Amino acid sequence: MSHKITGPENHHLRKLIRELWKTKRRIWRKLSKKLSGARRQRIEANLYRINNKTKKDEVIVVPGKVLGIGELNHKLTISCLDCSQSAKKKIEASGSKLLTIEELLEQNPTGKNVKVFY
Repeated sequence: MSHKITGPENHHLRKLIRELWKTKRRIWRKLSKKLSGARRQRIEANLYRINNKTKKDEVIVVPGKVLGIGELNHKLTISCLDCSQSAKKKIEASGSKLLTIEELLEQNPTGKNVKVFY
């Protein structure tokens, strides 16, 4: 009997988790641990919740999916694992930027001024 492989089956997600862990920065390692957990424990953040808990020109990472319920009143840089179509439209309409986690890691490898959204 062989052992069962645990963790995400998605090859790209497993590669992202390894890259985040290799940085040896606290924020990226924290995000790596969150992404390597169970799928049901990933965050699903609505835009109204993001709008209420952030300020203008902040950079946030959502270790899960951004959903399109609500509006954004200020500009942000949002990085997430996945995003709904309605959320993408509303984020672009507010003048905010939407990035993948890989793009944010390339732009800001130190993780300075980046907040993980829970």
